[in-house]
Order: sequence, then C-alpha cells, then structure tokens
Amino acid sequence: MLQLGKMQVESALFFESVEQIYSRVFRTLNPRLAQPRVVLRFHKYANANSRVRLHEGQLQVDISDLLQSAPAPIQEALAAILISKLFRRIPDSGDLACYRSYLNRADFLHALHSVKQERGRKTCNGACGRAYHLDHIFEEVNHEYFRGLMPRPRLGWSVRPSRTTLGHYDPSHHTIVLSSLLDSEDAPRLIVKYVMFHEMLHLQHPVRHQGARRCVHTTEFKKAEREFANYADAKAALRKFVEAASR
Repeated sequence: MLQLGKMQVESALFFESVEQIYSRVFRTLNPRLAQPRVVLRFHKYANANSRVRLHEGQLQVDISDLLQSAPAPIQEALAAILISKLFRRIPDSGDLACYRSYLNRADFLHALHSVKQERGRKTCNGACGRAYHLDHIFEEVNHEYFRGLMPRPRLGWSVRPSRTTLGHYDPSHHTIVLSSLLDSEDAPRLIVKYVMFHEMLHLQHPVRHQGARRCVHTTEFKKAEREFANYADAKAALRKFVEAASR
C-alpha cells in the first residue's frame, strides 16, 4: 500500500506543471500556512541561479531558463530546496544530491559554459597594477613551473580588494583574477607568485564532477601545489599578510 502510494506520487509528477509542483511542495512543507498563488518565471540568467520569495500571498519563483526543460523530479528537488531555505530549514540531503547530480551532468555543464560565455561579463581591472604587473608575474611563474608552455589567459586585478577570495580562475572567460589586496608594496612578491601559481594549476587540473560531487582541488592538484618553492613559507607569509590587512 505504501509502495503503491509512492508510485502514484511519482506518476503524478509527470502530469503536473512546474507551478503545481511548487504548490504541492509548499503545501507539504508548510501545511498550516495559507496556500499562496505561485508566480513562476524563467529568466535568461548567466548562471543556474534560482530564487524564491513569499510576498503578499504570492510565491514568486525565479529560475534560470537553463532549467526550463529539466525533468519533473529535478523541478521537485529544486522546489523543496528553495522552499526549505525560504523558511530557514536545512534542505533534505536527497533533494540536494538529486539536484546537484543534474547540474553536474556533462550536457548541462556544456550548456552552462556556453551561456556564461554568451551572457556573462567578466568584470576586473587590467593586469598592470600599482605594485605588480600580472603579465610579468605570470611569465615568471610559467617559466619556473610550466617550462613556459602554458598559454597566457586573460589576467586582471579584482575591482574590490577581497580578503577571502585571493584569486580565482574563470574557465568560461578563460580569465585569472587576483585580489587587488595583493597589489601592494607591502605584499611580498613570493605570495603574489604563489597565488598566481595556484590559479594556473586550475588550468592544468580542471574541476571534476562525479554525481553530486564537485571536486575543485583534486589529489593531483594538491600534490602539484606542494611543488611550489618555499610552499610552507609562502602559505605562512600569505596568511600573515591577510591578517595584517584585516586589522
């Protein structure tokens, strides 16, 4: 009987609109609240972001158009995640795994990469900073650790001096951005080179996706990172610099 009920629910998913799925999930997670009217819109975002808002009796759902053709079980998993977060609950681990597995599919990642290139903008300053020129840093690291064989991506300093994201590589725009916090005479050249080296390794060791898991720093990545000369000293100096800059 329980199994039959489960089968009936799963079958029902394929006959529901996305709006009906959100209504049903809302009713399941919050049976005591008045049922809101669902207003759902697909947007041409430059990513796979989605958001939900409860306002004046309406459940306003904004979803990336990349997910417009997602199958019903994925729509339901996303609905459960968004509505759980709306009410500050921890989303079900099964829903998270289901949704992340879909996002990590090769066809979805390919579509996401194309959309980021087409719609997204990479905002950063040029490579020539006040204290350091990133082109020079890149070439120095390239010859020391990559035999000068790595093609130079776009390089730039961040618009804001982030203390948490000291560097990142954006594969969609083939761009390495370092935090402008490091563009300072107080920043030892060693730590600027180390952060550049770390980001260059992302070109050599791309992110891996397996099921719901997304591995940014693989075992091979971590092993290669330790080949940086004075690795321990560089990490310690970087930590000391960031702490001093935060005071």
